[in-house]
Parts: sequence; C-alpha cells; structure tokens
Amino acid sequence: MASEDVKSTGETAVTRIVGFAEEAKLAREGVKGPSYAVLSICKSLVAGGVAGGISRTAVAPLERMKILLQVQNSHNIKYNGTIQGLKYIWRTEGIRGLFKGNGTNCARIVPNSAVKFFSYEQASSGILWLYRQQTGNENAELTPLLRLGAGACAGIIAMSATYPMDMVRGRITVQTERSPYQYRGMFHALGTVFREEGFRALYKGWLPSVIGVIPYVGLNFAVYESLKDHILKENVFGLANDSELGVVTRLGCGAAAGTIGQTVAYPLDVIRRRMQMVGWKDADAIITAGGRNRQAFEYNGMVDAFRKTVRHEGFGALYKGLIPNSVKVVPSIAIAFVTYEYVKDILGVEVRISD
Repeated sequence: MASEDVKSTGETAVTRIVGFAEEAKLAREGVKGPSYAVLSICKSLVAGGVAGGISRTAVAPLERMKILLQVQNSHNIKYNGTIQGLKYIWRTEGIRGLFKGNGTNCARIVPNSAVKFFSYEQASSGILWLYRQQTGNENAELTPLLRLGAGACAGIIAMSATYPMDMVRGRITVQTERSPYQYRGMFHALGTVFREEGFRALYKGWLPSVIGVIPYVGLNFAVYESLKDHILKENVFGLANDSELGVVTRLGCGAAAGTIGQTVAYPLDVIRRRMQMVGWKDADAIITAGGRNRQAFEYNGMVDAFRKTVRHEGFGALYKGLIPNSVKVVPSIAIAFVTYEYVKDILGVEVRISD
C-alpha cells in the first residue's frame, strides 16, 4: 500500500516524540507539496523493504518454478508443470532447491520494494500537488490514470536501481548441482558476469523490463487504491468499518491488482528472463539442451527475442510459467501491500495522498 487513507483519532506517542505532529497535520488537511523529511523517508524505506522481503520469501518455490519454466529449452523438457516441477526439484535438490536464489531475491527485493513504495508516495504527492494547483481545487483527488502514472514512475526507478541484482538472481535460480559452473552468491555472480561479459551484460533484458513495469506496477497501484477508495466511499457489502478496511478486504484488493497487472505484462517478463540467459557460456543443460539447437536462445534484442520465441515454440511460449506465477503473484502482492501498511502503522508513519 502506497498511501494512508485511515483517519486517525490522534497522533501516536512515537509520532509525538519524533516531532512529526506538523507533518501528520498537513497530511490530514491535504497535501501541499512533497515531503522529504529524513525520518519519514527512512520509515517508508523500512516498511517497503520488510513488505518485499516477507512477500517474496513466502512464495519462493513458486518463483523459482516460474523462472525455470520460462527459460527451459523446448528440446530438453524437465518441468512439465507446476506440481511435477516442484516434486522434481524436491527429489533432486531437496528443500534447499525450492528456495534457491531466494537469498539473492530478498537482497534485491528489499531495496527494490523500499525504493518502489517510497518513490510511489513521493510521485503521488507531487502529482497530486500539481494537479490541485492546476485545477485550483484543493480537494481534488488522484484519478486512476494519475495513480497509474505514479506507479509506473515508481516501478521504473526501483527496477533500474536494482536490475543487475535481478539479472544475476535469474541465473542463480536456474543453475542446478549439475551446472558446469556455479555462482557462489550474488556478489560472486555480479563480479563474474562483469568480468566475463562486460558491464552491459548486467542490464540484459532491461528494455522489456521497463516496458513491462509500466502496466504491471502502474496497474497494481492504480487498481489497488481505486478499489480501496471505492469500497471506503460506497461501503460496498458493508466492508468499510469506521473508514477502515479489514485485512481480508485489503488482501482481496491486492490480489485483484496483482492478477490484472501480471497478466498484461507477463510476455515481457518471459522475454526479459530469456534475454538474461544470453551469453552465459556455462549455462545449465536446461537452457542449452545439452548443446542442441542453442540458436533459439541467441537474441539481438527484444523484438528478435519475441520473434524467435514465437517462431520456435509458438505463441503459448510467451506465457510459460503463467500458472505458478498466477498462484504466486496473488498472495505475494497482497501480503506486500498489507505488510507495508501495518509496518507503517507500527512505525507511526501517517501519510495521506487522498481524502
């Protein structure tokens, strides 16, 4: 959750101690301009980081299964589906195999989520302030389109800042005990890729990621907050209780937001993963098919990757791994939003973007 629409009856002791009474007052009266108070920034970063780490760890096995299905070579099929794939990993690699790459993912997602949520709050505050100045209406609220824009900006900033970690995380997730060369961890992988493939290799697949982030993150924030505001204003099915939404309702809003966002952007995620594997000379056989027909995984760019993927494997290949991702993304997004809100409540952060 990137904004606080809960009407507080009074400031908490923590808020009074740290001297945020004035900021909370301004937030309740309406956003007058972006706030850059250092303590508020730190609290937003901590809340976003905790939300990202918890949500990703909860669905780590499904995340690995999704990536393996996305990149496996059609000439060397090991994973025929989500259940079979998870059983195969358990049998061949044990429980550690189910969580392979999760440490790197958390190391990436904590700063990524923190920057994303904080960037969204700042972008939303700034956009709302400009919108109210332009319309001359101090009571104007963010529209779904403006929220989508703020969410897209936040996603691009966060993704670009942590992309090299995502790139090596994808490779670590794919490697198995039989891989010719083992990355020993995130920093070892970053150093190895930089040394053997150059700096640009750390940003392979960045373009489809940027394009995909706009509908994915943008729709996540826009749908979540629009649903929440609608339920609060109309008290749909009596779900709003004293201007608040319960945990289950927030989870439902987050689930709907995640489902819509991931479905629209999923083909770009598949292409991004495949582009990240290009140039990896010691890739596992799941990618190289034991040396057979490797040309399908040599791309000259995003458009070439789309064309070759569809030509060699059909249109359905753009949705490989969609099932585990669908199962994963709903609880992951929902847990992230709810955790973010409650951690902010604990920290005493009161930031309202709309009334």
